[in-house]
Amino acid sequence: MSNSYAQPIFRTTDLSAGLRVVERLLAIADLRELEIDYEAHVSSARTLTPLFELLPWATWYTEGDGDASSEAGDDPSAHLPIRFRACAEVPDTVPVFLEALHDTPATVRWDFEGWPAAPEVGLGTGGSRGAFVTLCVNVRDLDLCEPATDHTVFVHVKQIEAERAPWLAAQVGLQVIGDLVMAPY
Repeated sequence: MSNSYAQPIFRTTDLSAGLRVVERLLAIADLRELEIDYEAHVSSARTLTPLFELLPWATWYTEGDGDASSEAGDDPSAHLPIRFRACAEVPDTVPVFLEALHDTPATVRWDFEGWPAAPEVGLGTGGSRGAFVTLCVNVRDLDLCEPATDHTVFVHVKQIEAERAPWLAAQVGLQVIGDLVMAPY
């Protein structure tokens, strides 16, 4: 399985504006099999506690020299900061997840069946491997390495269908604002 490629199309300090862009993109997508994936770089109990209340089955691990993890049965609060992950969640969890973050860097990824055909750029319907939208919260990149005070929306496409990203941006009245990058998933 190959990774998707992602391109940023919107950046804002207003999280609700970022969510509105996501909603406009989802309105043109094939939402069969819609799932939400979360990832966060959690460094405080203030964030950790509500995230695990919302998603008690989420996994986590320490970064760097530590090797503590949910798999080992360790207590995450004893090993902060941690990398938190939850996959295949329902859309109703998004508002609560976002509210729990405060200033924590995180990503919310909407994973669905496919993108519509883009005949203007010579592309048919886009399949599920490259059909995602990611909202980066308090971070500029998909790897959670560049903390920020703003939020960025990325569209994901297959590398061989790179021209779909600017086409998707145009469908919601935007344009790409950065380079196409390989996503970590």
